[in-house]
Amino acid sequence: MDPVSVAVHRGPFVESVHLVHAVAIQDGAIVAEAGDPAFLTSLRSSAKPFQALPLVRSRDDLDDEEIAIASASHRAEAEQIEAVRRLLAKAPATEEDLEVGLQDGRPPQPIFHNCSGKHAGMLATCRARGWPTEGYRLAGHPLQDEILAEIAAAAELDPSNFETAVDGCGVVCFALPLERVAFMFSRFETRTGGARVAAAMRAHPQLVGGAGRPDTELMRALPGWVAKGGAEALFCAAGPDGLGVALKTEDGGYRALRPAIASFLAGLGHELGRDFERVSVRNSRGEEVGGIVAEA
Repeated sequence: MDPVSVAVHRGPFVESVHLVHAVAIQDGAIVAEAGDPAFLTSLRSSAKPFQALPLVRSRDDLDDEEIAIASASHRAEAEQIEAVRRLLAKAPATEEDLEVGLQDGRPPQPIFHNCSGKHAGMLATCRARGWPTEGYRLAGHPLQDEILAEIAAAAELDPSNFETAVDGCGVVCFALPLERVAFMFSRFETRTGGARVAAAMRAHPQLVGGAGRPDTELMRALPGWVAKGGAEALFCAAGPDGLGVALKTEDGGYRALRPAIASFLAGLGHELGRDFERVSVRNSRGEEVGGIVAEA
């Protein structure tokens, strides 16, 4: 089956086309696909709910906001930064302990990095386990070893059968076939601690991404769902009926995701509405001059 084709229209003509691979899994089997289910996909930030599992397994003193921000790719909004600070205080750790680096276009403090919640959660896990906090992000640290084992178990793969690299925030990241990614999300709430993380994300979708982010907006639009996006235009979600979906834009074009998500989920009986189906193209005057839509 062909990938989802997402066209960028300007006036009467098409300027660009993005191809989006997608797969849905339920009860361990593929129930829908577009493109290549084996498309090799780097989990990037879509791994964050799984990376938060050691945190909730090792601590019983966290509230939903602290768990949600540990699973987030935030926009450095005031509510989000306050949640990171509370998680750091509970660890206990300081902003100086964050090994996340600085992020272009944001204030020059590590706490404003969009992965600072995940890093705060990793520090809190290390404190609870008695592990060293220095180098907590590096391969070979006990925390990263545990997360690698968790990803492998969730995907039902031998860890030697998939590649690892370094993510944009300095932690270990993982590359898996797209159908294994959808499989992981289909079973996320069955993992120990998964139901706790998912409940926190659903309770505070604004912390997970922010207004306008596909994961935040999907969780608001579809009650009972949990969703998490990742860099290079990866999007993963799971429904309350054990349906797991994963979509990846082949060229990493993020703008194609919303129409692709709407098109693919509509085929599974889940309507997301016009805000997902069509993304406006506007010029520097704020005038709408085109739109981005999935082609039938």
